[in-house]
Amino acid sequence: MNKLLIVGTVAFDAIETPFGKTDKILGGAGTYIGLSASFFNLKSAIVSVVGDDFPQDYLDLLTSKNIDISGLEIVKGGKTFFWSGRYHNDLNSRDTLDTQLNTLADFQPKVPQNFKDADVVMLGNLHPNIQISVLDQMEKKPKLVVLDTMNFWMDCALPELKEVMKRIDVITINDEEARQLSGEYSLVKAAAKIHEMGPKYVVIKKGEHGALLFHNSEVFFAPALPLEEVFDPTGAGDTFAGGFAGFITQSENISFENMKNAIIYGSNLASFCVEKFGTERMAKLEKSEVNKRLKQFKSLTQFDIVLED
Repeated sequence: MNKLLIVGTVAFDAIETPFGKTDKILGGAGTYIGLSASFFNLKSAIVSVVGDDFPQDYLDLLTSKNIDISGLEIVKGGKTFFWSGRYHNDLNSRDTLDTQLNTLADFQPKVPQNFKDADVVMLGNLHPNIQISVLDQMEKKPKLVVLDTMNFWMDCALPELKEVMKRIDVITINDEEARQLSGEYSLVKAAAKIHEMGPKYVVIKKGEHGALLFHNSEVFFAPALPLEEVFDPTGAGDTFAGGFAGFITQSENISFENMKNAIIYGSNLASFCVEKFGTERMAKLEKSEVNKRLKQFKSLTQFDIVLED
């Protein structure tokens, strides 16, 4: 069985949207990626850090999804990373109300010995130096390294981010971040500029408007499934990345054609994530629901066309 190594935050979130608000709930990039990847036939492990205020119930949830947490450090007397945010009415923009790094401030990642030969490494949103440290610990070159990052690191750690980008195969960022990183407004030009920084494949997420995959001169677009209700977009991008990396890990195929499928699988799983607050929907999601919605995606995106002379 192939191995997927996930690096990312395991955290507490407090979220406010036009549909309600939560107290501290389970969040973090690593959490969403792990829950999403658990729908594939693979072995996965999360490398992250929490404080001893992190509930056993949350640890049990991760292990119940067959996620190896031996690389999840629990700091005695420490507090878990906390983020609080408020979404605007369109749900596409948000204000960060509070960020407490806590144990993440001094985090030194430790890759479990049995995952130092992982087939795929998914570098979730964290400081680029942490991502580099994980790659340095790998004893075998992964078949694929996927990087997710955000504008915060472009603002405060751009040289380090560019270093890690030289060592990856795929980058997943949203359209705003692609424009900032490249200095180009056109997403086609932005992807070309980002290619030059290292990644062979560039995935640009456009939220409710789907996702684009670029590889040299090839482009693929996957729509997002139109949903009746969207409660909370937190973690949707990480869920997408987990589905993408999970499918690639399971299928052992890193071709452009197969990445098209990975984009659809990632989009499909992300469409569930937004239906409830935080990780609630992903924690209780059934495989039968995933497969049913995949069929909806197929009918949404497939058509016959007759070309007249």
